[in-house]
Amino acid sequence: MSPADVLVVFAKAPRAGEVKTRMCPPLSLEEAAEFYAAMLDDVLEATARFAPELGLSPVLAVHPAQACAALARRAPTVFRVVRQRGASLSERMEWAVREALAAGAPRVLLRGSDSPTLDRKAVAAALAALEQHDVALRPDRDGGYTLVGVRRCAARLFAHPMSTDRVLADTLEKARELGFSTAVGETGFDVDTAADLRQLRHAQRGENGANCPRTRAWLSAKNLV
Repeated sequence: MSPADVLVVFAKAPRAGEVKTRMCPPLSLEEAAEFYAAMLDDVLEATARFAPELGLSPVLAVHPAQACAALARRAPTVFRVVRQRGASLSERMEWAVREALAAGAPRVLLRGSDSPTLDRKAVAAALAALEQHDVALRPDRDGGYTLVGVRRCAARLFAHPMSTDRVLADTLEKARELGFSTAVGETGFDVDTAADLRQLRHAQRGENGANCPRTRAWLSAKNLV
């Protein structure tokens, strides 16, 4: 049997003061952790549902390493749980891609855990783009991306500052330097700041809202939608 394509979900332990701190205020540190946990559970559940349908092997990459056991208990059993390796996010992304490709995966997709409306259609589109291109990206509104896929060794592809408004542009520039062909999909969004809650509220009125029932329930309970 040929090795499967791989979808890696990057996740942190949902601890107060360590996740979604840019949303404080209006949220407290404890509320930000609760909100992140709701998004993470939605992302894991949705990924576990559509990954097998798309022929993807799902991996949960955890930071810090000490949180692996707790997140393994939290994740659906279809996930293989590994610790992230590398001093920076750039290094950890490169490691995840390199390891999956070295194990024989034809295509590797990376996603975060703060884009709960990212759906099966978006993932399928990235896989289709990788049939013809070396790198596929789904942009977000802030100059970054919510999903990246590669089919060639990504050495230096992510060797630039992350969490800036130039992440997408810098990644495309690195791809050009490496001679990689690229495809840029439809724009999505992740939830980094309190202002992003307005976009999430709008998305909830569409079909993507069905992807994040726990997130919607948490926001409703806090009167934030």
